[in-house]
Amino acid sequence: MSDLNRGIMKFEGADSPKVVTISSVLLLGSIIALIIWALQAAYTVH
Repeated sequence: MSDLNRGIMKFEGADSPKVVTISSVLLLGSIIALIIWALQAAYTVH
């Protein structure tokens, strides 16, 4: 068992490259979306 299977994600394949890639894309995408939304709300840039 790898070390990453011992935390919150206690299932097999939790540390597979596919799952890590999907999670990273979702996380970074949501952060970028929040930054864009915040800039548009603050400066009303269209």
